[in-house]
Formats: sequence, C-alpha cells, structure tokens
Amino acid sequence: MTGAAVEIEVIDLLQILDSLEAFVGERCLAVEGVQHDPLEQIAEGDLVILGESLEDLEDALLHPDAGLNALDFQFRLCVTHVPGYTNHTRIIPGMRKILCALLLIAPIASAQLRPVHTFSIVARDPKTGELGVAVQSHWFSVGQIVPWAEAGVGAIATQSFVDPSYGKLGLDLLRTGKSAPDALRGLLGSDGACDVRQVAFIDASGNVATFTGARDIIAAGGIAGGDAKPSTITCGTFTTGTDFAVQANLMANDKVWPAMAKAYRESTGDLAERMLAALDAAQSVGGDIRGKQSAALVVVSAKASGKPWQDRVFDLRVDDAIEPLAELRRLVALQRAYNHMNAGDLAVEHNDNETALREYSAAEQIAATTAGVPKSRYAEMIYWHAVALVNMKRVDEALPLFAKVFAMEPSWRELTPRLPKSGLLPEDAAVIGKITGVKP
Repeated sequence: MTGAAVEIEVIDLLQILDSLEAFVGERCLAVEGVQHDPLEQIAEGDLVILGESLEDLEDALLHPDAGLNALDFQFRLCVTHVPGYTNHTRIIPGMRKILCALLLIAPIASAQLRPVHTFSIVARDPKTGELGVAVQSHWFSVGQIVPWAEAGVGAIATQSFVDPSYGKLGLDLLRTGKSAPDALRGLLGSDGACDVRQVAFIDASGNVATFTGARDIIAAGGIAGGDAKPSTITCGTFTTGTDFAVQANLMANDKVWPAMAKAYRESTGDLAERMLAALDAAQSVGGDIRGKQSAALVVVSAKASGKPWQDRVFDLRVDDAIEPLAELRRLVALQRAYNHMNAGDLAVEHNDNETALREYSAAEQIAATTAGVPKSRYAEMIYWHAVALVNMKRVDEALPLFAKVFAMEPSWRELTPRLPKSGLLPEDAAVIGKITGVKP
C-alpha cells in the first residue's frame, strides 16, 4: 500500500503486522466477569487502532483520526514498544509507547498459536471433590499449554488449534462463580476462530461442558458425563453434563472418545488412576493418528488452602517419550510414593510416630514394586525412614534400614555424619558411629 493520499510516510502493512505478531501480549476478551483490560494501560495521547479486518487496519494507519467501535472486535493484540515504530511519529501520529490493534482476521491465521491435536479428559471426583485434567498428544510438551487447574475452582483442557487464553480466562471466570457451561460459552462467543478449537471446562461443583469445533480435524468429538445434553452452536458442538468430559481430535477413528468415557465410568481408584484409565483406553483403540509423544496429568484439591503448592496433588508432565502414557503412569506412582513421604514428615512434625512410619513404609512399597523406579529413589525413601527411627530413639530398628541403603548407594554412608550439624540426627558420636559402621 502507499500513503499518497495523506502527508505521512506509511510503512508496508505486512511489516507492521509482523512486528505485532512478534510482540503479542495478552488476548483480551469482552466477556462479562473479566475485569482486566490492557487498554487501561494506554497513556493519554497514545493511538489505539480498531478494526474488523486488514482493510480497516490499513484505513486506520492511513487515517489515524478515524475511530471504530471496540465492541465490534473479538481479538486484541496488545504490544509494547514495537521495534522500529515507537519513535516514528511521522508514521503514526500520537503513538508513544503502546499500539493496540483489535482485529478479526481469518480464523487460523490470526489466533492459532500451535496445533495441539490430542485426546484429553477433565473430571471431578464426587467423593473427594478433587479436580483434574489429563492429556496425551503427538506434540512436544503438551503439558505446557493444554491442562489448566486450580483448587476449588475448576479444570480446563484447551486443544486442537489451541488458544491458551481459554485456560487462564476460563479459570478467571470460574473463580467469579460462573458455571463451566456459562464460562465456556462466553469465551466461545467472543472467539472468531472457535470452529478450530476443542475445549472442556469443569467447575468445582462438577458441572462440565465440552466443545468440538466444526473445523477440527476428524476424527473429532467429545462426550460429557451424567445426563449429557449436546447442542449445535454457530461454530461447533457444545455438550453439557456432570462429573467428567472427554474430547479428542485428529484421531485414528471415532472410537477414541467413547472408549475414554467407558473406561472412566468403569474404572476404580482415585481421580488420577481413573483419568489414566481413560487415556489408556483411548490409545488402545487407535489414539492420535500421528502416534504418541507427550502427556500430562494435573489433580488439585477440592478446596483452596491459600498455598497453591500444597493444593496440587499431582502435577506431572512427560514432554517427549516413545511411550508417554507408560512414563506418565510411572511418574504418577512415584508421586504417590513421595506424597506418602511428605505425609510421613508431617506426622513426625506432629509427634505422630506410628502414622509417620506407616506413611514411610507405604512410600517404600510403591517404589519397590513400580517398574522403572531407580534404586537411588528407593534408597532415599528408606534412608529418611531410618533417620526418623533414630530420632524416635529406635536406633536398633533403624540399623537394618541403614545397612540396606548403604548397600544400594554407598554415598549415603558418607552423608550421615553431616546431618547432626543441621539438626537432622542427634549430636551423639556413638550413635553416628554405630550407623556409619553398620555392615550390609
């Protein structure tokens, strides 16, 4: 384009769009309940360019005094300090530090971040209230972008031509009290590319909604638990229900998501175990047509404690593996073992010695019977069990455990004399000598 009609220099539109794309900030949605808005950060005198199309943006650049109604737009690409343009007052009069473009461009070209085609489940355990999400995909590090969860709020899976803002903004809406169906419906209504999305929400009450875009790559579909109610909306299929939702796209066949739903309904165990069963079932009937690469699983507590690090019961990722589900299952088992170890430590703090010893023993049992757990992990669990026994003045019970550890990992023998200074073993040379002198 040229700037012949006005007395300003106009840079090629594609150059400007390239700079915008490179410095994309937050996607902003005009959805009830979302309060933050980067437009509020614009200083007086800054130029805001509004438009529904590339032509509108071009017109705005050529005629910067022309204003358009922000309510007409579904995407806001917000950037700060666009290189090469910040100080070009001859190019865009009035611009000082922020350039916001509100665009509704061709769906995939404007909003797609990356194609995470996958199968996933969101669920709530009605007995414990725990919330979870699990996923597998033939894509690197699917756990970075698909699963979202917050204790006492909800869990979300956002996939296909993924827009991760469904995760953050979805949790924002659920936190304000919106139900999962209402929150997801609101975000879809403000997404001009919703026909290539696949998203599922579950809230803390167990209300669930799953959506499959009309242009998702087949085989694609989803099922909600409970009394599911599917409906067709402008850009795809929207289904509500309770307790869980499974969804998949780019699958080898259309048996995948029904197999997931059946496996979840029929499985036993805690939430993590049941979600793993759903993922295994998906793979058993064909899974992703491209194969396997990464997986993730998140489980959070029913209620927020105010300490998010305590609220995540499981938060596990397999970023790249030949058998990601097998590795995810191994990590879940290992996490269970460490959860027992943490519970044992907490019991020690409360002088509940018998509970502590039960928890340590449970951890060791899991580590000993789970395939693929390195002996160093098992050795450390036994070691701290033994240390706890010494601090309970049960040294003779601890010695066989120390002997077992030293046989597996000799470096623990060397570590032992260092612990009294940190208060982890008694300052008693005879006791320390007895421990370090033990024979396998």
